[in-house]
Amino acid sequence: MSAPTGRALAVIYLKLVLMAIFWGGTWVAGRIAVQEAPPLAVASYRFIFAVAGLALLVWTSGGTLRLARRHWGTVVMLGLTGIFFYNLFFLYGLRHIAAGRGALVVALTPVVIALVDWLRYGDRMNWVKACGIFLAFIGCFIVIANGDPLALLHGEMGVGEWLIIGCVVTWTIYTFLGRNAARAMSPLTATFYACLSGWAMLSAAAVVEGSLRVAPDWSWRVWACIAFLGLFGTALGFTWFAEGVSRIGATRASIFINLVPVFAVLLGVLLLEEHLGTAVLGGGALVIIGVILSGRRSMRATDTNSNLKVN
Repeated sequence: MSAPTGRALAVIYLKLVLMAIFWGGTWVAGRIAVQEAPPLAVASYRFIFAVAGLALLVWTSGGTLRLARRHWGTVVMLGLTGIFFYNLFFLYGLRHIAAGRGALVVALTPVVIALVDWLRYGDRMNWVKACGIFLAFIGCFIVIANGDPLALLHGEMGVGEWLIIGCVVTWTIYTFLGRNAARAMSPLTATFYACLSGWAMLSAAAVVEGSLRVAPDWSWRVWACIAFLGLFGTALGFTWFAEGVSRIGATRASIFINLVPVFAVLLGVLLLEEHLGTAVLGGGALVIIGVILSGRRSMRATDTNSNLKVN
């Protein structure tokens, strides 16, 4: 397929910007939903919308959902790490931490992945990448400490911060599992079955907890947020990112992911009236700069498919 130019390229860029807005919006939608509804139930209903939306997208694109029996173990592990545990950390964390701060912490994920790539898989390291990793960790330290580094020294780090760090860890594991899965199935197929298996786990946990029975009492705001999380944040956001990867390459498409925490902070201010301190915003800026620097090496390398972030 030839590289898109002119209007086609503008449309792809527009979709990627909207994708970043959607993924930034998941932090606000999740924050709103879990203030009224149990996180497990929110996650379960979210992935009903997500699975239905992904199935519709596969059908309309002429794709297939065939999955060999030998691949079920892989997609179950994807669902366990990237859907089940990630959403537990994500939604329970948002009960205790502002949406903007949470997004700035999770922005560290690409740097952690790059670090693991170097330490575990021997990926090449240079001084620019190393500086980027260092800056990102310093910035994340400032954000987690809410602008007060002494808070961490005194053991005052809250449960919300620990849970959001759990998002970083689980998504790093999911990413490396996803690399192996990409050799055997399409990203859309892998994500569909990861969402399906993750939804089954979340629903089972919600049934045990008993939280699914209270769903009729939720307000329209909760249902609107759940629908947004499932349809826009997961199904549509993934599709547009996958399209961007296939049309302009993983490196150029992934640049737009750096906009996600920016939009999360802006939407948190506009919709939730969150006010992050100057130190926290400065720390977030260091994280984003560090992510960009740590990924600069790949700008001159050959593009390969990368895993997307399902928020």
